[in-house]
Amino acid sequence: MTEVDLYNLAPTLQLMAVGLAVAALPLGWWLWRQRNATPSGRLKALTLITLFLTFDLVLFGAFTRLTDSGLGCPDWPGCYGSASPMGASTHITAAQTAMPTGPVTQSKAWIEMVHRYVASGVGVLILSLALMTWWQRRQRNSINPWWPTFTLVWVCLQGAFGALTVTMKLFPAIVTLHLMFGIGLLALLMAQAVRYGEAGARPVPAGLRAGIWAGFVLLWLQIALGGWVSTNYAVLACPDFPTCNGQWLPAMDWQGFSLWRELGHTPDGQILPFVSLSSIHFVHRSAAWVVLAVLVWLGWRLRQQPGLVPAGRWLLRLSALQFITGLSNVVLGWPLLAAVLHTGGAAAMVVTLTWALCVSRTEFSSRSLTPSRPVA
Repeated sequence: MTEVDLYNLAPTLQLMAVGLAVAALPLGWWLWRQRNATPSGRLKALTLITLFLTFDLVLFGAFTRLTDSGLGCPDWPGCYGSASPMGASTHITAAQTAMPTGPVTQSKAWIEMVHRYVASGVGVLILSLALMTWWQRRQRNSINPWWPTFTLVWVCLQGAFGALTVTMKLFPAIVTLHLMFGIGLLALLMAQAVRYGEAGARPVPAGLRAGIWAGFVLLWLQIALGGWVSTNYAVLACPDFPTCNGQWLPAMDWQGFSLWRELGHTPDGQILPFVSLSSIHFVHRSAAWVVLAVLVWLGWRLRQQPGLVPAGRWLLRLSALQFITGLSNVVLGWPLLAAVLHTGGAAAMVVTLTWALCVSRTEFSSRSLTPSRPVA
């Protein structure tokens, strides 16, 4: 395959124009629909639009990874120095001819570049949100612009990890961090939307509030484990259920959990043994039972709390989705639809728990509100 510069900034301006074009339609719709809204209402609406498109971007990122299209264009930000695969057709055809089943094909190049186009559009929306928030701050001091500014910094870091995903040839730690930053962006946007629109917090018992936080942390750990399974292509390392390769407790090898290593290799450069892949899969599967139990309990408890019933219902539905899609990935040989939905379900859970955390507060008992007796 022909050597190509990992970074080629020649098409940068063209890609920025594509990002503006992608963002133009939702921005135009937002301006028209929110023309009579309050400043905070307009900002909330734009944040929710950005959240929706970011969720779509996370799903398409999973689709890109699962179709092995992450290296469909082996340079960044363009494709063989062009803003689209059409301008790089000669290079792509040569690479595909040399390696027909390799990482570079016409379809994979388009998948990779569409992912970059959508990411550019989301970046434009987040930049617009930050700029508009600063503008509103000049008009009304009640709007804090630092939250969307932090979100803008976050999405820039996400873009940097996206570039490293390509230039470091799907390095597992980088790809997993890219996924985690994408999920984190959803949480930031959800929290930001709540800050613009919620009138008051819903009181919940202290134990339930702690449970929401525990579920939130456990969910993040499980997503990291799931990302590690996916980026190491370990989904099919345990092709049976409920056992793993016919064993309830398979042999474990922890080399697969070494963070700084190339895809498919141990830290010292040797080929990663199969038992390492099955260990990665088994740890994720085992942790899933604990996380699923906590989230089902949370969903049941939230359904009993006034104002938090929707969050409880969504958690229960998404828990069922995660179980079904996770099981389908194993017993049906990793079907693309189930794998994408598994990522989407995890992302939706993060959004749901973020909303629940932002709109709830610990309720105080009447005893804590009783004045203490003065000391004589």
